[in-house]
Amino acid sequence: MHKLFLTVCCLIATATQATAEPCRETIFSETNYVICSFGADADIRIFWRNDSGAPYRTFTALAAELTGQGKQLAFAMNGGMYQPDLSPVGLLVIDGVEHRAANTTTLPADIRPIPNFYKTPNGIFFITADKAGVLTTESYLAQPPEAIHATQSGPMLVIDGDIHAAFIPGSSDRTRRDGICVSGDGTTHFAISQDAVNFNDFALLFRDHISCQNALFLDGGSAPGIYAPQLDRDDRPGHGGYGPIIGVVADP
Repeated sequence: MHKLFLTVCCLIATATQATAEPCRETIFSETNYVICSFGADADIRIFWRNDSGAPYRTFTALAAELTGQGKQLAFAMNGGMYQPDLSPVGLLVIDGVEHRAANTTTLPADIRPIPNFYKTPNGIFFITADKAGVLTTESYLAQPPEAIHATQSGPMLVIDGDIHAAFIPGSSDRTRRDGICVSGDGTTHFAISQDAVNFNDFALLFRDHISCQNALFLDGGSAPGIYAPQLDRDDRPGHGGYGPIIGVVADP
């Protein structure tokens, strides 16, 4: 009986330990994903430029700087759309300072195809003193939260439980994509596709598998990347460097 008790305890401990791992590989609707989830108490921040004023460009550079500060980069993902010079396309708030204002540009109707950022509604991932969230840009600007960190990207994937109206089920526009959402319990979920996926199916992952009412697309093609030491992932940027980076900071 004693041995059985110990065995059960070990199994429970192992299961609990496995459950506590933030990142997991998942198959949803025949597409491979990595999903990484962090509770409301996680230290999530947005980064862009180092102490010299230059963009970090890589997760490796950001991790090295945090190590020098006695911290550890536990996870990171590219943090939204950026220009060729790695400057953000839209809103960027870091440590309470607004580095770029929200981008509310409306493109002329004859521009086709519409760049992803301008497939309205786009949205904003933000962090305040007590919560993280995702809102459409319009909702965010209507009642601006006291954001410590914020980044704008687009399009929104899920808006109040509805899939973005521009998405087409079965679309052949398939590529690798990544995005972010915050579920009802305050957990922030990052997802990156390992395979090519269209916008509609990617949005369904957030709504029907992760159970988020609002979700935001971050980037696609060769741009998506994650830093996840437990998976031996330190993805190199596909456009010469990352612009904004969303990172989870921990003690060593």
